Amino acid sequence: MKNEVRKNASYVLMILNILVVILISSNLRSPIVAVSPVLGDVREALKLDNFQVSLLTSIPLFMFAVCSVLVSRFSNKLGISKLLMYSLIILSFGLFLRISGSLVLLFIGSVFIGLGICIGNVVTPGYVKNNFPRQIGLMTGVFAVAMNLTAALASGFSVRIGEWTGFGWRGSLGIWLVIAALGFFVLMLEMIFNKKNSGQPKPAMGTSDFNMFKSAQAWNISVFMGLQSLFYYCMVAWLPSFLADYNMPGESAGWVLFVIQITMIPITFCCPIIASKMKDQRILILFICALMFTSTMMFVFLKSQWIYVNAVIIGISNGLSFSLSILFFSTRTKSSINAVKISGMAQSVGYLIAAFGPPIFGKLHDWDVSWNISFYFLSIAVLIMLYFGMRAARNKYVED
Repeated sequence: MKNEVRKNASYVLMILNILVVILISSNLRSPIVAVSPVLGDVREALKLDNFQVSLLTSIPLFMFAVCSVLVSRFSNKLGISKLLMYSLIILSFGLFLRISGSLVLLFIGSVFIGLGICIGNVVTPGYVKNNFPRQIGLMTGVFAVAMNLTAALASGFSVRIGEWTGFGWRGSLGIWLVIAALGFFVLMLEMIFNKKNSGQPKPAMGTSDFNMFKSAQAWNISVFMGLQSLFYYCMVAWLPSFLADYNMPGESAGWVLFVIQITMIPITFCCPIIASKMKDQRILILFICALMFTSTMMFVFLKSQWIYVNAVIIGISNGLSFSLSILFFSTRTKSSINAVKISGMAQSVGYLIAAFGPPIFGKLHDWDVSWNISFYFLSIAVLIMLYFGMRAARNKYVED
């Protein structure tokens, strides 16, 4: 009887753990991606210039860069579940401030949104390694799919959500408070369940004095993470504006982003499962960079022609690159605590690199209204990413 009770408790805990991964990951991209399709409305309502527009994407990225390492240091002291709960509280506060109606609160809200997402970004790979040590590839796929599915919905339905709610862009951006609240509720259930079932203890995170910043492999993973994020966030921030210059309306541009995100879903699910069984992933790195380079050249020479084909190319390449980045945190480390540490370092360094992408991309457009120089900039970033990605994909631990 006792064995049956323990077995049932174990199943309930596993379901709660899976729901935590799904709901946390659902909050890690959608609050940022939802901005692009309604940028025109936000710009008009609050009288934003191009630099201020780019800050709506860059501020969260700078927060990722500044805070990721600090978050990884607190993970062992506070515990993963508590940190994830704090992340949702902070994120919800930021989402509320962002739609409050003033320019100052818009940017302050973006700061809190960045901090909340940062905590979830850093801690979730450790949560996966700690709770699903034998299903890392599968659960990394679940994590990535949930993130990209909600990001796809945010891209495609952002304008419509504003219309349905009757609150315009505030409704489009405020709806994500509901997802944050659901995540908070499930985390509360998990913590309550763990207290009542002390016979079902979680594996200890352990401790580690290893300095990630002295590891060459950790730097390879971090720069690869940063450059693939730079590519993605430049697209998220500026693709609607680029398409508008070539006579595509805002809602249609949102659907292009939707195609990118929806294409990423099967890729981000299958890639970690397959890649985790490969000796190394260098062939995948070559494929990713070839696709990204092709995409940039299509924008240079074809502009908005074949845009949905290009969107699929972007979705495949970014789905693969993002999945590999997250997978490296678990497969290139020997313990859960070091998985959190490399997650913190890679996202700190990586998002610092990525944060400069949208402003530089936009500034280059000021110098060249055709957008060609902006896409040449992305092409160079892809070539640099190829070098660091090939090194990160070797079968080598960060501790070696």
